[in-house]
Amino acid sequence: MATDSLLARKYVDGIYIPLGLLVFGTAIVKREWTVYALVLGVVLGAVKFVNSKPKKVLKPDVFQEFELKEKTIISHNVAIYRFSLPHPNAILGLPIGQHISIGANLPQPDGTSKDIVRSYTPISGDHQPGYIDLLIKSYPTGNISRHMASLAVGQTIRVRGPKGAFVYTPNMVRHFGMVAGGTGITPMLQVVKAIIRGRKAGDRTEVDLIFANVTEQDILLREDLDQLAREDKGFRVHYVLDKPPAGWTGGVGYVTAEMVQKWLPAAADDVKILLCGPPPMISGLKKTTESLGFKKARPVSKLEDQVFAF
Repeated sequence: MATDSLLARKYVDGIYIPLGLLVFGTAIVKREWTVYALVLGVVLGAVKFVNSKPKKVLKPDVFQEFELKEKTIISHNVAIYRFSLPHPNAILGLPIGQHISIGANLPQPDGTSKDIVRSYTPISGDHQPGYIDLLIKSYPTGNISRHMASLAVGQTIRVRGPKGAFVYTPNMVRHFGMVAGGTGITPMLQVVKAIIRGRKAGDRTEVDLIFANVTEQDILLREDLDQLAREDKGFRVHYVLDKPPAGWTGGVGYVTAEMVQKWLPAAADDVKILLCGPPPMISGLKKTTESLGFKKARPVSKLEDQVFAF
């Protein structure tokens, strides 16, 4: 998370101006107390400055409970869940590219209960203190996703982290080629947003994203993706549908080698392919990228891999 300038408006309004008024007022009323007023103002200002800094709350080995603050329905089985962090200045402290674990003790068909843990990538970031947003699609057989869909505002979830082998750093590669399927868009969006936020600081990374879905209605966060593509010439998104509507001009069917060749960067030392989606899609794309000259993907990806699967 970028460090705030000491001349940021919140410091001017919340620290410098009150300090100046305290010292100036004391000098008018009782000049000999001006030094004491200055010392008191500096101490109080320092305390406020420290308290205003973002505080990381994630713990890798300890589950913490966060309360559901808001639930935005996207479709019959997709919603964005906003959870409050412990205080307004709190941030997860989640490195770009990593994810969190959500755990719950859930009843099982045999009448017992079991601790279930699943991984999710927030669509919000540490530049947005006080809350986290999770985009989750509920599946009939999904333990945690069904549990999330059943939550009411005011109820809590258990969260720990960060976890994951991928951590984004600015300009780590010249060009990312991304392929996402369904809710696999969330880690991609996290990386894309970080790259675009970093443009002013010199991030020059190019990104091409293939986003595959069954129908046009299944395309999650399409407005956000299209807006990012309009605003940033270094980011391009290419949609693929298995069941396209009449007049569809994007890709059709599964993501093929021809689509990867057409839309994603060619294999090179400064290029990395990122994959996230259903296991059959990932398995097929690992073979596809290898056939196109990329280094063979490992069963479990590591940060240095040319083809990385979340």
